[in-house]
Amino acid sequence: MQSTTSSKRYAQAVFEIATAKKELERRRASLERVAELMKDTELASELGHEKLNEWQSDLRKIADLVDDSEIVSLLENPKLQFDLKAKLVQERLGEMNPLALNLTYLLIAKGRLKSARQIASEYERLVNNYRGIKHAEVITAIPLDDSSKERLSQRLETMMGKRVSISLNVDPDILGGFIARIDDTLIDCSIRNKLRELKKSLVKTRG
Repeated sequence: MQSTTSSKRYAQAVFEIATAKKELERRRASLERVAELMKDTELASELGHEKLNEWQSDLRKIADLVDDSEIVSLLENPKLQFDLKAKLVQERLGEMNPLALNLTYLLIAKGRLKSARQIASEYERLVNNYRGIKHAEVITAIPLDDSSKERLSQRLETMMGKRVSISLNVDPDILGGFIARIDDTLIDCSIRNKLRELKKSLVKTRG
């Protein structure tokens, strides 16, 4: 729970930076500035789509860095000097928004680098909400190809009356169809649920 909460705070801070009226990267980029922004909850009114996308790309790069267990082991090694860790991160991440790089340093310094994936996911949720896009956690019985995923997305958009982005998980136990959760709404169109409802109907008929 603590990790999830801190990830949301970091993601909120990044979102505030990305939606700021002025080019914050022109200011002095420092860990203190990032920490200060984490305490600021007032969002600017003007949206820069390019900057939102830039941060989204950078956060994904940081999250991908965490997938390399060898790199993570080095970055979490307390015996390795921070300057060396910073150099290693710069080499691996390449060209990046200076504030995003500083966020990486901050996560390393606080021992929270493994939260990067959660931060990236939470940031994406915030951006989608800002753009009026609902996020759906979808379960299917088998993996979907791109065309099937697109058709499912369009179906959910028709049902919700809003644009929908989906993330997919596979659970063969649902037998077929799909289960989608959008905010507090659960849409169960699985074969398993249909069989369950059919069984209930038969029991009532016999009763």
